[in-house]
Amino acid sequence: MNSDSVVKTLRAGLRLTGSVLVILLGGLGTAQAQQLEPRSYAPVPIGLNFIGVGTTYSSGGVVTDPSLPIENVRAQVYVVPPYCGRTFGLFGRMGVVTLATPFGWGHVEGDVQEVSSSVDRSGFLDPVLRFGVGLLGCPALTPQEFAARKSETTMGASISITAPFGQYDPSKLINLGTNRWAFKPEVGLSQPLGAWVFELYGGVWMFETNDDFYGGQARKQDPLATLQTHVVYNFGFRRPMWAAGDFTYYNGGATTVNGVAKDDRQSNTRGGLTLTIDCFKNQSLKLTWARGVSTRVGSSFQTFGIGWQWRWF
Repeated sequence: MNSDSVVKTLRAGLRLTGSVLVILLGGLGTAQAQQLEPRSYAPVPIGLNFIGVGTTYSSGGVVTDPSLPIENVRAQVYVVPPYCGRTFGLFGRMGVVTLATPFGWGHVEGDVQEVSSSVDRSGFLDPVLRFGVGLLGCPALTPQEFAARKSETTMGASISITAPFGQYDPSKLINLGTNRWAFKPEVGLSQPLGAWVFELYGGVWMFETNDDFYGGQARKQDPLATLQTHVVYNFGFRRPMWAAGDFTYYNGGATTVNGVAKDDRQSNTRGGLTLTIDCFKNQSLKLTWARGVSTRVGSSFQTFGIGWQWRWF
């Protein structure tokens, strides 16, 4: 291979690993589909404020579009998502609003025609605003009223909005922001049974077009359907503590660039575990672990996370 060929191959490798990084870091809608969030629709008293921060470390392989001449793609991704939120009453029902502003670091490497290349990026990702409301079994209760309530079947709905405020440069293929809005309506159902709670969530991410993708191209993405199930066990020791087994499935999300369809429809599953412990007054720690079970296109990661939350009325 002559020097010009090597340079072209390296550039191709950087572009391809860059497109993988767009999938891993820049597509928060896609990344959100992979998240495992038990107790997202659990009833809580109104007037509760909370802030928190955590970090997740993900590493593993990436399954790319099979038409691309890239192999052995592996990545390491760190994300720190500070967040805040508040619960409130809304027409007699419990409402909640949260805002997360993630910061990420990523390293991706792969082989293109047996030539290795890699890329690193760090910066702010697109922020995510989520608004939820209880539809069944979630009346707006004060802390005193909430303490006297009995467990019952609950149902809630939410809308998550990803705003195009992350770092983005249309002259670069590798970006942390997506330069588009994304929306996910979702419905969640929780059924308590003694110390156990069984949960089922269903939603769909919908994406606007990025009209300035890599030099003015139009990148579109199909809706991405998501399904989550969780089995939660409340330990009920002196301090509240619970653990959950988690599973998610997401399907769709194929993309086109300037009308050219890409073979990147996702049909992936992930499983994981979550443990939350109240360690100090009004403070808690959350430990998470998850891994890909099956992957058609996208990341097949193992993820470890730890988070801290502080609550007050």
